[in-house]
Amino acid sequence: MKLPQLMLCSFGACLLHLCINPVAAEQPLSVRLSVGSSWQTRNDVQIPNSDQGTRFSLRDAVGSGPVPAARLEMNWSMYKRHGLRIMLAPLSYSESVEFDQPVDFDGQRFAANETTRASYRFNSWRVGYHYTFLNNEVSMFRAGATLKVRDAEIRLGQSDADSSNDDVGIVPLLYLAGSYKLNDSWKIRADLDGLAGGPGRAIDAGLALDFALTKRWSLGAEVRILDGGADTDDVYNFAQFNSAAVALSAEF
Repeated sequence: MKLPQLMLCSFGACLLHLCINPVAAEQPLSVRLSVGSSWQTRNDVQIPNSDQGTRFSLRDAVGSGPVPAARLEMNWSMYKRHGLRIMLAPLSYSESVEFDQPVDFDGQRFAANETTRASYRFNSWRVGYHYTFLNNEVSMFRAGATLKVRDAEIRLGQSDADSSNDDVGIVPLLYLAGSYKLNDSWKIRADLDGLAGGPGRAIDAGLALDFALTKRWSLGAEVRILDGGADTDDVYNFAQFNSAAVALSAEF
């Protein structure tokens, strides 16, 4: 079963148990820092999305990676079931490539078989609200909404040509998160920010296994998939990144 389907099934199960699993008091603030590597499995680009632009694959041009990946997430439980969340996730790379055919990109033509600097940025800054449906000694489940600030840019540069297309915008997402305590030391975590429809989609889903170092601190390993893009008159870009990271968490 895929992760989004698993999260939705968990949501249904949690609703059935609300009456017998009251929300317990939790730490007012939690912080999680993840550091690791990310690999791109897809990154298709065409700007503009017409016969004036060439569709090409940045993944084929620069390779799959890895590239550095980091995330900082903070959750604040304001009052009982209600909480706020802030998440910062920068992602970027810059590589030298040679295209095997001429590429028309954002009003410029880039020659084949010539060294080209290809840069890609997809930083994600998010703030959201969540409601905790279930929180006891064993399991937790919450759902809410996220506002994602997308800070993206694709740039190509040669000796006599340089062009970039940047995009800063706000994207609303559905947020789901849950955890299950295996024993006194080990805990499974899962989370999803995602929405699909219209000209594109955005999905950020993760699965982690944490080990409790102390009552407040835990160390974990996590895997994550970042997938999305848009198909509009101006831009065609769909990308997928898979990452693996080590995570340090604290509750205060």
